[in-house]
Amino acid sequence: MTTIAITNQKGGVGKTTTTVNLAASLAANAQRVLLVDLDPQGNATMGCGVDKHALDASVYEVLMQSRTVEQVRQRAPEAPFDVLPANADLTAAEVELLGVSNKENRLRYALARVRNDYDYVLIDCPPSLNMLTINALVAADSVLIPVQCEYYALEGLSSLLNTITRVQKTLNPQLKIDGLLRTMYDARNSLTNEVSMQLIGHFGSRVYATLIPRNVRLAEAPSHGQPALIYDSASRGAIAYLAAAAEMLRRHGRSATASPPITATTGEARPSASSHEEQ
Repeated sequence: MTTIAITNQKGGVGKTTTTVNLAASLAANAQRVLLVDLDPQGNATMGCGVDKHALDASVYEVLMQSRTVEQVRQRAPEAPFDVLPANADLTAAEVELLGVSNKENRLRYALARVRNDYDYVLIDCPPSLNMLTINALVAADSVLIPVQCEYYALEGLSSLLNTITRVQKTLNPQLKIDGLLRTMYDARNSLTNEVSMQLIGHFGSRVYATLIPRNVRLAEAPSHGQPALIYDSASRGAIAYLAAAAEMLRRHGRSATASPPITATTGEARPSASSHEEQ
C-alpha cells in the first residue's frame, strides 16, 4: 500500500480536485484506492458523491479511535474507489488531538489495519499546517504537491518544504516528495510559463511532466458529485488526470492499464457525457 498526502499550505491550487480525480484515474488503472478526506470542509467527500451532511460517522471518529476505517469507509456512489469521509466534526479533532497520546500517529495506526485492502491511499489535506496535516504527513510514504503556476507559488512552496523537512527529522524519516503537479495551467499566460520553468529549474525531475489545464468540466464535476472521469471522460481535465495517474504509476514501477471510465456498480465502460471540445 502506497500512501500519498496531497497537500499545499496555499489554498486554491486544485488540491481537492487533484485528490478526487487521481483517485478515479488510479482506479481506472485497476488500482485499489482509498481516498481519505482530512479537510473539515468535506469537499473531497462531496466531490465523490458522498453526502457529508448524512454521515453516521466520519474520519473524526477514526482519529478519536471510537470507530475503525473498516466501519466508516464508504464506496463512492459513482466511482470505483473507497472514501473515508469528512464533515465539520473534524474541526473538533484539531483541538482534541492536542491532548491525547501519540497524537501525530492516529491516522497511521488506523490505516495500518487496511494496508492489505488497497494499492493506494490518497489523503486530501487541509490548506493549513495543523495536527490534521501532521497526521497525514506521518501516515504518508510521500507527498504530492499541486502547484498553480502564479507569482507567489515558489514562496508558498518554501514554507511547505520546511514543514516536510521537520516531519522527516522528527516523526517520519521515510517521508519523500513524490512530485509537484502543475494545476490550472494556461499556456497562453506568459507568467504561467515563466513560473513553470522556474519550478523545473529548481525541482528538476520531481516536477510531473503532465500539465493539468484550466478546464470547465473539472470545475463543474464536483457539483454533480462525480470525478471528471465519470462526469465527462472526453474532457481535457479528465484526460490530463489519467495522464498524471499513468505518470505516477510509472514513477512507482507499476503499469498503467487505463480503460474508459467505469461505473461503481456495473464495472462496465461508461460513455462520455459530452463529446465537444472545451474552451
